[in-house]
Amino acid sequence: MRSAREPMLAQIRLAWWRDRLGEEPSLWPQGEPLLARLRSWGDTARDLVALVDGWEALLGEPPLASASLLAFADGRAAAIGALARRLEVAAEAPQTLARRWALADLTLHLSDVAERSAAQALIGSNARVRIERSLRPLAVLAGLNLRAVQRGGVDPLDGPGALLTAIRLGMFSR
Repeated sequence: MRSAREPMLAQIRLAWWRDRLGEEPSLWPQGEPLLARLRSWGDTARDLVALVDGWEALLGEPPLASASLLAFADGRAAAIGALARRLEVAAEAPQTLARRWALADLTLHLSDVAERSAAQALIGSNARVRIERSLRPLAVLAGLNLRAVQRGGVDPLDGPGALLTAIRLGMFSR
């Protein structure tokens, strides 16, 4: 989103997604693969509008304020919370971890030094968050991105340490 050449076009695309997710799934256009996969969510797909709102927060004028960075992270966390509810697990812990993952991922992708520092400052503590087995992939994604931020912004998949981290988190997160 931050590198969109035409922010207005990005906003139009986001508005299209917001409109689709706000509608009854039976009204969704055929041929859109993501909507086809979300059709089984039924009316709960509306919970994903927060994700669209979060992405839209990144379209503001640079440098982005901390509130915009948090809005992005909160949107991703709300989407993970919706997924947790679909999986019938408690949503609070996954949302906390998703917020930290979103901020770490954002930190790794922001080019503006002030924005990157602000996003990193918002990540918060390294306290372990216990999540259900069905959401372990989230623990792996978050762990790899948080590790990359701690290592100075390297590629989250850089080196054998990343593989060992992914294995450890995938096997032992709880």
